[in-house]
Amino acid sequence: MADPIVAAIAFDGISPFHLSVPCLVFAEDRTTLGLPRFEFRVCAIEDGPIRTDPGLTISVPHGLSALDDADIVILPSWKNLEVPPPAALIEALRRAHRGGALIVGLCLGTFAVAATGLLSGRRAATHWAFSDQLQALYPDILVEPEVLYIDNGDVVTSAGVAAGLDCCLHIIRARYGAEAALRLARQIVLSPHRQGGQAQFIERPIARTGNADRFAQALDTVRKTLHATHSLDSVAATAGLTRRTFTRRFQKTIGTSFGDWLIDQRVALAQRLLEATEKSMDTVAFEAGFGSATSLRQHFSARLRTTPAQYRREFSKNVQERVAQAPR
Repeated sequence: MADPIVAAIAFDGISPFHLSVPCLVFAEDRTTLGLPRFEFRVCAIEDGPIRTDPGLTISVPHGLSALDDADIVILPSWKNLEVPPPAALIEALRRAHRGGALIVGLCLGTFAVAATGLLSGRRAATHWAFSDQLQALYPDILVEPEVLYIDNGDVVTSAGVAAGLDCCLHIIRARYGAEAALRLARQIVLSPHRQGGQAQFIERPIARTGNADRFAQALDTVRKTLHATHSLDSVAATAGLTRRTFTRRFQKTIGTSFGDWLIDQRVALAQRLLEATEKSMDTVAFEAGFGSATSLRQHFSARLRTTPAQYRREFSKNVQERVAQAPR
């Protein structure tokens, strides 16, 4: 069976950084992490060498026809936001979508995806500074300016810069499991999981202080002991902060509330346990800190829109299919 095909679209004037995002996640051989070997293609809209915005010139081996058999098509960015994309690109994206490809718009790439009509009546994300412009150009789209990424199943869009990496990691997680995504995040030194609904703009501390170190250590302790009870007051005390100061710092540094973050961490651990073990739902719930299988199901379904049992079955099925399709 052929390797999964991931196609990234390049154009004259593209930012090398934006183009590098899908390259980092999908272009390298990471079979040792439990991921497939992707066939990664960079596809040009125009003929000839591509000039990047800093002045670099790159040779792109594929044209838009290479999208036809792709499994994932990624628009890393876009240009000339007020000008509709070329008709050839719009048709190539629609054709790839009809063929079953996942269409992904990172940052301003959402504008090009929106031009295809694939986001009509659906939610979408883009860089917060351009959200109003996207909404004005495509009023039939529900633009959410504060989130990191939005997964509509067949079309995924994200905010800018680092959120593009979060979005690509989300795609890995959705298709190949939480454990594979965690191993990949560790290798590329990326935060292992940021929910799509997390805030785009996150204020980072400028300097490392004693309290900041204790703050980070307190969160590390929570991650390592998710089975235990962790209240806002107890973690704030461990960090050496008042409840109010801890809450404010947490929002600024993580971009969400402590309660939501804690549930996200526990759901991610439950995913890994469901993927890697045959432990009962009660045991998974206990080790992930939910206390009961009922609580696990409630939070799991709210975050992932599926039940733990269904998630385990689907993951096992996907693993079996990948093993059967692997070259021998």
